[in-house]
Amino acid sequence: MGSPAVATALVTASLLVLGAVPGGGQPLPARMADTGGGPQLITAVAARTGSTTGTLTWWDLRNGQWVRAGSAKARFGANGLVEGASRKQDTSTTPTGLYHLPYAFGIKGAPGGTSYKYRPVREKSWWCQDNGSRSYNRWSEPRARDCRAAESEHLISYEKQYAYAMVIGFNYTAPVRGRGAGIFLHVNGSGATAGCVSVPADAMRRILRWADPDDDPHIAIGTTSGRTAITRY
Repeated sequence: MGSPAVATALVTASLLVLGAVPGGGQPLPARMADTGGGPQLITAVAARTGSTTGTLTWWDLRNGQWVRAGSAKARFGANGLVEGASRKQDTSTTPTGLYHLPYAFGIKGAPGGTSYKYRPVREKSWWCQDNGSRSYNRWSEPRARDCRAAESEHLISYEKQYAYAMVIGFNYTAPVRGRGAGIFLHVNGSGATAGCVSVPADAMRRILRWADPDDDPHIAIGTTSGRTAITRY
């Protein structure tokens, strides 16, 4: 067993990641520049931009105080994280920033208790990533004629990852071609993602039961410090 000082340091470091250091540290959402305005928030934090793992936490605002509702280990892009405004498509990087969550979807049925809009994945369900298509960064069912299959994701092909998922509103409202498409919060695959954020299946089920569409939850993605610090968003 290590020394008491080392043990204390490890516990403190863990609490810092969760934003809940006793005796003075405010919860992470209270230290952020923006939380989306609603009483629910998801934070996805990595140690640095080169990290492929980190912590995802979902929070509730209760009586003016942010309270941690749950957390799970998270995975990020194979090439780490990058500022969302400067991200480029096909770089396997996770975009940092604060984003809305338009809707959820899945190959499996919505977990019991889910109130979020939940779209079932079918054989003809695609996510268009073709920069030349009018359906760029949109669900396409069936696949749009101007959206090449080679430049799209056939959602049902990702049986494990898209068992349960939520659309992250990166580059979604007014898509910029070449910046990236199909960024989701989904179930873990075999390793790092192609730019999405992923968590274990049980965590996704818990998040879907927790998320209240009336509370307009957002997700903030960032690092513990530096230019992409989550507290900037």
